[in-house]
Amino acid sequence: MNEKPQRFLIETEKEYNEAVARHEQIKNSTAGAEHKEKLLLVHLIENYENNLWDLPEVNPVEMIKIRMDDFGYKAADLANVYGDKGTVSNISNLYL
Repeated sequence: MNEKPQRFLIETEKEYNEAVARHEQIKNSTAGAEHKEKLLLVHLIENYENNLWDLPEVNPVEMIKIRMDDFGYKAADLANVYGDKGTVSNISNLYL
């Protein structure tokens, strides 16, 4: 018999890793029992991560700048993807 796994709050790293692995298996489901399981897993994983990691509040533009620095990107690199340097410059200057 194919028995459904019961889901509980994630309390250990092992349970977290199992939940993330299962989510990877069913992440593209759009209906039925697997879709409902996926939605539950997202909630449980998010709850575990929020309780485990206390991330600082960072405004979105600052986060973009941090990630650009991490990957060595310049405004021109973003302009190639998002259209033009003016748009990238306007966004970059929002929180200065």
